[in-house]
Amino acid sequence: MKFKRTRQFLGSKWKRLPIGSWLLILLAFFFGVGVLAFFFVRRDVVRYHFTHTFGVRDPEFFGSAHALADPCPLGGNQIKLLQNGDEIFPSMLKAIEAASKSINFEAYIFRSDSVGRQFRDALCKKAQAGVKVRVLVDGLGSGTGLDNSDVAMMNAKGCAFAYFHPARSWRIDRFNRRTHRRIVVIDGRIGFTGGVGFADEWQGNADREDHWRDVHARIEGPLVAKLQGAFEQHWVAETGETLSGDGQFPFLPEAGSLRVQAIASHEYSIAPLALVQAVSFAAAEEKIFITNPYCTPSKDQEEALIGAAKRGVDVRLLLPGKHNDQPATKAAGRASYGNLLKGGVKIFEYVPTMIHSKTMVVDRMFSLLGTSNLDARSSQINEEIDISVYDEAFGGQMEELFLKDLSNAKPYTLEQFENRGLWERFTEWVSGPFRKQL
Repeated sequence: MKFKRTRQFLGSKWKRLPIGSWLLILLAFFFGVGVLAFFFVRRDVVRYHFTHTFGVRDPEFFGSAHALADPCPLGGNQIKLLQNGDEIFPSMLKAIEAASKSINFEAYIFRSDSVGRQFRDALCKKAQAGVKVRVLVDGLGSGTGLDNSDVAMMNAKGCAFAYFHPARSWRIDRFNRRTHRRIVVIDGRIGFTGGVGFADEWQGNADREDHWRDVHARIEGPLVAKLQGAFEQHWVAETGETLSGDGQFPFLPEAGSLRVQAIASHEYSIAPLALVQAVSFAAAEEKIFITNPYCTPSKDQEEALIGAAKRGVDVRLLLPGKHNDQPATKAAGRASYGNLLKGGVKIFEYVPTMIHSKTMVVDRMFSLLGTSNLDARSSQINEEIDISVYDEAFGGQMEELFLKDLSNAKPYTLEQFENRGLWERFTEWVSGPFRKQL
């Protein structure tokens, strides 16, 4: 009897797999890549544990806080605080109408509603007049709310348009990394940034439940070049086009007396804002007033705020109340309330409408304003832009804004936290594992 020896290669087995098995393998692969990108692709995290060795007014404060951004303050700036849509949108539209050379526009939320189309029309009008208009919006934040017809219209009228990390891209590793920046720069000379989105929620004067409360900044002076540079970082990454010349980076004379700095986050780098916050909390001697719509502080931030409160610093957090567009985020953040309240931090919830301001003022001397939330997503994943201001008069304005909003808020007490219902406890438990993504 003879035996014929044959060789079976693994490859031949794979070739005989039915189409359904191949589809399952491909789905499993893409699901695995998606989970990896969603939960594990983020910036490195540094744990800061500073002690109180100097104050906000001491000369070493600014450089220590901004070491990962730029430790040298920029002088000669002017910043006008704009409140709510009734002030923010007209100021922006007026600047766009006056543009003669360039308009660079970056947004997380840009929708095809009455506010969005007002800006669409204004941008198209200037592009047709010969102004170089560039529009960059986030592929996820604006992907479903911005109609393709509006994008086509902007392109047809001469606007250069691009999505940051398009949601339809095959690059799954980029899907979870969004630009949360809001930047508008006119002729390289006037800049705007803050918390506002280009959608109907932000219209009005926060005088109705469906009109959100927010703060934005109109900027003149050397800081505008920093905003322009932050826009270019994303624009060149998506389009390959660089910005240069007098229409983009003109000479910027002093426009005021404010000493400021821009704090921009970048992919795969340690977020500089977390250091600014940590040093500020440790340096505070009198007050820390924070307004933020999505507050899920890390353990380090909890400890730093509690440590400041135990030193006698008046630490207050002003957060959304019943008007909240992200209940899962609020549930995840509420898990921190108990420790904060026991540690002496005061928590208040805004009553009239959704509060979307992202501000901080420390000892009436140091202020932050921008796009970042007090959460892991802003510090570990999103691309953000914030500005810091080192000036007592401006800090006074920021403190007044905070106290004005505080007058429309109710304290959230430790008793309320300890007596919260089963549903609140359940939502905190469910949202806990996703805390760094919310």
